Amino acid sequence: MLTPAHLTLVHWLSPAFPTGAFAYSHGLEAEIASGVVHDAASLEKWLGNILRFGAGWQDAVLLAHALEGECDALDDLARALQPCAERLRESREQGAALARCVAGMTGLDLPARLLPVAVGAAAAGLDLPKRDAIALYLQGFASNLVTIAIRHVPLGQTEGQVVLGRLLPGLHALAERAAQATLDEIGTCALAGDLGALRHETMDVRIFRT
Repeated sequence: MLTPAHLTLVHWLSPAFPTGAFAYSHGLEAEIASGVVHDAASLEKWLGNILRFGAGWQDAVLLAHALEGECDALDDLARALQPCAERLRESREQGAALARCVAGMTGLDLPARLLPVAVGAAAAGLDLPKRDAIALYLQGFASNLVTIAIRHVPLGQTEGQVVLGRLLPGLHALAERAAQATLDEIGTCALAGDLGALRHETMDVRIFRT
């Protein structure tokens, strides 16, 4: 059932919220430049792997636990899990921006933390089901990367939205799993995506920060 709390979190995770998400490609810019992602099918495969086996799963589990508290320890863990300097920067800067804006709107005491932990700390008071908060987070993450691909592969608007639409059922299932996962189940197996993020650090011409 849709509630005002759902709409509040959609607001915080929307492109209109000043986290600067549009400036971060999660290494996708390098993957497009190298030809790994070149059409709708390759985008769906790359993004699906990032969601299931990379930062999507990792962030989802961190967010699930951040909704329960212990955010300082979770933030330390989240930092340790980042595979390269740019991915750390991406999560740190977006998380700090989100915490700053939500704190200014609500009066909550929200220290700067990495993005999934910052979202969990901010959303804890909304009393949303974990799976709903996680699913909305993952949708926002995926939507941003699809938008980048639409502009820079380039893909047509319809092709890009078809990719996102095909991924949405998987996001729901991923959120259900992450909501019940322990911290021992955090892990990634998306080495190619991590290498893409590393390659981005040395690109001569870059549009995105990551």
